[in-house]
Amino acid sequence: MRGKNLILVFVVYLMIGGLTACNGIDTGKQVPMKEKKNVAMDYKVNKTETEWMAQLGENAFEVLRKKGTERPFTSEYETFWDSGVYICKGCGEELFSSATKFDAGCGWPSFYQSIDKSKVKEILDNSHGMGRVEVVCSNCGGHLGHVFNDGYNQPTGLRYCINGLSLGFIKKQ
Repeated sequence: MRGKNLILVFVVYLMIGGLTACNGIDTGKQVPMKEKKNVAMDYKVNKTETEWMAQLGENAFEVLRKKGTERPFTSEYETFWDSGVYICKGCGEELFSSATKFDAGCGWPSFYQSIDKSKVKEILDNSHGMGRVEVVCSNCGGHLGHVFNDGYNQPTGLRYCINGLSLGFIKKQ
C-alpha cells in the first residue's frame, strides 16, 4: 500500500510540475509592462464570434478568442525547427522568427523575442491566482500565450511561451 501512495504522490508532483512549467513562477525578475491592465482595445481585425469560430475551428478559437491554453507537448510547433516565420492564425500577422525559437522544455513553442515589439501587446494577467504577462497579437487581439522574464534564454532573458494553436507558419529559404 505504501508503494502505491508513493507512486500517487509522484504522479501528482509530475502533473503539477507540467502545469506550472510555463506559469511564471516568481523568480524575482519583472517583465516590463506595455499595458497595465486588460482593457478593451481597438484592433485592425475585428470579427464576430461566429466569424472567428468559422475561420479558426473549435480548438484554435478556444485559445485565440477565449484565452485558453493547449495541453503541453501537444503542439505541432513545439518540436518543429524549420526556418521561417510564425504568424498569427487569426490574422496572418508575422509574430516570431524561427531564429529566435528555442527548446524551453516546457511543452509549448518558446521564443526569446518577437519579430518586432509592435507586433505583440503585453497585458498584465492576474487570472488563476498568478501574476503573469499575457501576450496578444497587436493586429487582432488574439491570445497567444504568456511571456516570462526568467532568464531562460539569452540574449533577452525572456521566454515567450506561445500556444501552437494560435500560430501558423510560413517556410522561408
